[in-house]
This record gives sequence, structure tokens and C-alpha cells, in this order.
Amino acid sequence: MTKVEKDLYYTEDHEWVRVEDNTAVVGITDFAQEQLGDIVYAEAEDIDTEVEAGDVIGSVESVKMASDVYAPAAGKIIARNEQLEEESELINEDPYGSWFVKIELNDPAELEQLMDAKAYQALVEESD
Repeated sequence: MTKVEKDLYYTEDHEWVRVEDNTAVVGITDFAQEQLGDIVYAEAEDIDTEVEAGDVIGSVESVKMASDVYAPAAGKIIARNEQLEEESELINEDPYGSWFVKIELNDPAELEQLMDAKAYQALVEESD
């Protein structure tokens, strides 16, 4: 069964977002890593990159397919998880601990359009 963390926001593209002050920490969900299978490569966008909601901020590849990771809101990337490039399997092992980037948000209110855990759980159940 897919694990959904209660204190996070979610996108329809299966990214999770944890808010830390004015920063969005972004990764892919348990459902996403289950669909991808064994992840063999992950990459995040460079620090200081300005992004808009929906921009590609990373990518992940598995033995089955490749997928992009998207920005949930506008801002500037202030950190990237370089460990994922060396140990991409961490995403399979701990999807909610394996973040891709941290984005300093232009407007944190943009995140209000995202799903809460209950809404995301319903989306995942529809997909199964």
C-alpha cells in the first residue's frame, strides 16, 4: 500500500512538498517511486536557478522509464540534494526523506493550490 505522509502538500504529478518557513522542500512520492520501479539515476536543477510553477527541477530514471520532477511554485533553488546523483536508490528506500531541491518561495500562498494528504490519498486510490 502506498504511504502518504500527513504533514506534506502534494501535486498531481506525484511530487511531495514540505514547507520550512519560506522554503519548499520537494521530492517524489512513494506512489511515484513504486510506479517507476528501481531508480538508477536522479538529477536536480542547479542552485540559484529561478523557477516558475511547473518548470522542470529534476529528473529521475528507472529501469522502466524516465520522469521529470516539477516545481510546485515559483522561486529560486537554494539547495540541491547531490547525494541522489550518487545514490539514486535512496529514493526507492525513503522517498519522503530523499528530497531533490529546496526552493526559496516568491509567494508561499502559491502552495495553497496543492493537495493535502487526504486529497492525494484519494488521487492515488483512483490510480490503483
